[in-house]
Amino acid sequence: MNSVKNKKSLVVLLGPTGVGKTEISLNIAEFYGCPIVSSDSRQFYRELKIGTAAPNDDQLSRVKHYFIGSHSIFDEYNAGQYELDVIDLLKKLFLENDVVLLVGGSMMYIDAVCNGIDDIPNVDAKTREFWKREYEEKGLEFIQNELLRLDPKHYQEVDLQNYKRVMHALEICTITGKPYSDVRTGIRKTRDFDIVKIGFNRPRPELYERINQRVEIMMQDGLLDEAKLFFEFRHLNTLNTVGYKEIYDYLDGKWPLDFAVNMIQQDSRRYAKRQLTWFNRDKEIQWFHPDSKDEIFEYLQSKIK
Repeated sequence: MNSVKNKKSLVVLLGPTGVGKTEISLNIAEFYGCPIVSSDSRQFYRELKIGTAAPNDDQLSRVKHYFIGSHSIFDEYNAGQYELDVIDLLKKLFLENDVVLLVGGSMMYIDAVCNGIDDIPNVDAKTREFWKREYEEKGLEFIQNELLRLDPKHYQEVDLQNYKRVMHALEICTITGKPYSDVRTGIRKTRDFDIVKIGFNRPRPELYERINQRVEIMMQDGLLDEAKLFFEFRHLNTLNTVGYKEIYDYLDGKWPLDFAVNMIQQDSRRYAKRQLTWFNRDKEIQWFHPDSKDEIFEYLQSKIK
């Protein structure tokens, strides 16, 4: 788009895993002649292509993408740094584009760009070591229950299977003497661009069937071999994620392979449900079925002048 605008537009395309964001986002990006910034925090990692359903080479050739394969699983990266990096990138992209797309389903990373992240205090080594020891000696269920006791609100929001996120919340509770959810002020940062949010969803049976099929395709495409490459690094937080942790339980002898695949499907469905619960709190999101292309473009034309 070459028309002169007073303000730029960040179009946020979001939705649960497996809903079908990729193809419609490519169509929109091609229509506006604009780049895509990924907000799928798992697709940042160049080593994890199959299990994250990262765009393939053909899709990447159609539209310029950012934050796809931009980091290594060995890098320390979080939503706070992502906010800084993306805001800096958008300043550059908006010099040549009136519209930029932010596409993905990682809730905290989308919020980081749209609303900003609170300045959370640094955790001292003593507190970090305490909760690490509690986790190692007493297990995941114990620290989950501790979070329920100290911050029942965040307990309902956090990925309880991600022990590092549970531990981080407990660390903040400890050093501040407050629930982690209270430390997060929710005060929204101002942005110098317009934000248009579009959510994609499907009827639950349709979404769940797509998720199940996608996991089967991932296995056919070589997810098992991809996971095996990094088996010795399975302790990394970047690998403590759906699609890989279940495979590692199989490789550790905990489960047979077919059961592990079923668990990937089940955990993916659960993750989709958590995503929708998070997104449904945001009343700025306009929801569409991803196949409703005409309605989506009509809505965009009404919001982007």
